[in-house]
Amino acid sequence: MKEKIINKAKDMFLRLGFKSITMDDIAGEMCISKKTIYKYFANKELLIQESTQVLHKEVHEIITEIISRDYNAIEENFQIRKMFADMFKSTDTSPIYQLKKHYPEVYETVLEYQVQECESCFKQNIEKGIDQGLYRKDINIDAYVKLYYALIFTINENTRSEREAFALEMEALEYHTRAMATEKGIAELEKNLLNPIT
Repeated sequence: MKEKIINKAKDMFLRLGFKSITMDDIAGEMCISKKTIYKYFANKELLIQESTQVLHKEVHEIITEIISRDYNAIEENFQIRKMFADMFKSTDTSPIYQLKKHYPEVYETVLEYQVQECESCFKQNIEKGIDQGLYRKDINIDAYVKLYYALIFTINENTRSEREAFALEMEALEYHTRAMATEKGIAELEKNLLNPIT
C-alpha cells in the first residue's frame, strides 16, 4: 500500500503541483481514508520526499537506458532532453522551482543526490563526444561539467513555467554543445536541431 500511495502522490504532485495537492486529494483519488496515508507518512513533507526519491530513481533508470542505446554523444543529450519533455509534459510549473519555493528542506535533500549523478552523466557524455570526434580534445572537462550543471539548475530553480524552463534548457544545450563541438560536432548538432523536441 505504501508503494501505491507514493506512486499516486508522485503522479499527482507532478501533474498538479506539490503545494496544491493535499493528503485529502490523494486519499480521494485512491478511494482510501486519509488515516491510511498517515499510517505510512507522518506528514505531507515526508510523502513528498519519498515521492521525489522514486521519481529521481525512475529518471536515472531512463537515462541509463538511453545511454545504453549507443547514440552518439550529441544525439544522446537530445534524447535525454526529449525524455524530460515527455515525463513533464502535463506539468505547468517546474517541479524543481516548486520544491525550492515551497519545500526548501526536501529540495536540499533532492539536490544532494542529484548533483553527483548529473555531474557524472555530463562527464561521461563529454568523454564519449571527445572519443567520437564530436567535441574538441582540448576542453577542460571538469569546468564544462560544472558550467553546464550550474546553467541547467539555475534555469530550473528560477523559472516557474515548465514550458519556459524546457525552452531555456534547449537553448542551454545548444550553447553548451557549440562551445565544445568540432566541425563534425556542429554538423551533428545542426542535424538534431532540425528535428525539434516538442
